[in-house]
Amino acid sequence: MPEPSHRRRLLILAICCMSLLIVSLDITILNVALPSIRREFHADTSGMQWTIDAYTVVLASLLMLSGSTADRIGRKKVFVAGLTVFALGSLLCSLAPSLELLVVFRMVQAVGGSMLNPVAMSIITNTFTDPRQRARAIGAWGAVVGISMAGGPVVGGLLVESVGWRSIFWINLPVGLAALLLTLRFVPESRAPRARRFDPVGQLLVTTLFGSLTYAIIEAPDTGPGTVAPFAGLALAALLALLRYEPRRTEPLIDLRFFRSAPFSGATVIAVGAFAALGGFLFLSTLYLQNVRGLDALHAGLWMLPMAGAMFVCAPLSGRLVGNRGTRLPLLVAGAGMAASGLLFAAFRAETSNVTLLIGYLLFGIGFGFVNTPITNTAVSGMPRTQAGVAAAVASTSRQVGQTLGVAVIGAVLSSGIGSSPYRQAFVAAARPAWWIITGCGLAVLFLGLLTSGRWARGTAERTAQRLESPEVRQAIGASRRG
Repeated sequence: MPEPSHRRRLLILAICCMSLLIVSLDITILNVALPSIRREFHADTSGMQWTIDAYTVVLASLLMLSGSTADRIGRKKVFVAGLTVFALGSLLCSLAPSLELLVVFRMVQAVGGSMLNPVAMSIITNTFTDPRQRARAIGAWGAVVGISMAGGPVVGGLLVESVGWRSIFWINLPVGLAALLLTLRFVPESRAPRARRFDPVGQLLVTTLFGSLTYAIIEAPDTGPGTVAPFAGLALAALLALLRYEPRRTEPLIDLRFFRSAPFSGATVIAVGAFAALGGFLFLSTLYLQNVRGLDALHAGLWMLPMAGAMFVCAPLSGRLVGNRGTRLPLLVAGAGMAASGLLFAAFRAETSNVTLLIGYLLFGIGFGFVNTPITNTAVSGMPRTQAGVAAAVASTSRQVGQTLGVAVIGAVLSSGIGSSPYRQAFVAAARPAWWIITGCGLAVLFLGLLTSGRWARGTAERTAQRLESPEVRQAIGASRRG
């Protein structure tokens, strides 16, 4: 197949970014709508957590399956299926008559969403083969997160206040339809040269691990440790079984050899930490602005606009820095920004003043704006192109695991701190430990960014890439070098 023209590559990038837009927009819009959903369905804190985490748990569980399936049967086929299912799930969410069914329909959305982001990233990786161009393309991809952050709270606030919270899911329908039609017309089909086998046992273990761990964390404050202990034990058993079973398979769902690369392992843990901070930050901010300050959804969204604007500006800048200077500087800026923001809220009560609240939001937006591109670029650039879908899926899974844990842990900490006290009066004090957790996540990004971006780390990445290449590819490379 001939290489696509520059204009065609940009169009493919734009189509892939549309899929990221609706998936990311869905998260930010939903956060603004949480208080309205809470009032209509009389939901408690754990109920609100499940409206977010039901989506992210299913998404995290299926991303690697979707990535490997796309490599096997065709990336375009899986991408089209994902857009269709995601749009259907969005329509069902807008019609949900109860909180329980809303959670179920969010899971349907997640099944479609699992086929979008990792597959789109694999399409981008195989479209932009030059490392510098790929880093810039991923920077543009990361800027879409900023667009969704900027537009989500404001658009969501307008829709919630004028039409109602159900309308937040309608916006996915025209964007999803446009992306579907453009994909059918312009995106070429691609797949790995050799199909990977399906791994049902590995898939079951991954789903069990994420689902049982999330349930244990969310339900612990309400049901007590005795009730959730079996689920925590089930999560541990699934993890141990996964670590024992996967290395024995010729073509595992999770190729644990990826993690011999220090940059890849670092990017995976950084993704968990950064997105845990993001999930917790959005959860706390939404509840604080609307339930403590008493703002409506629109004005709460406007307060988040500076944070989203900083993400939008910093994401493409991060892409250029990664392309020109590598991942270390963007990761250090990211960790410093998120840690400083969390520290401002945890130690200096930033929410008690409009000025410090604004500074806290800006610092977090700057930090998170720099983190996404180095995560994605590290995940896919050091791996064989034949495994781009699986590598991108591991990175996307790490993001969703992080966001799931962020909402679950910080929601549990908040729920435990509030207890039976009046919600508005107890919120600020109860949120203090949660802000310290976000600070710790930022410091982890800073430390790991420093540790996994040097010469030693690059050496481990090169050796890992050589081990992952198939014997046929290694022979071809050797023959070309001898020639």
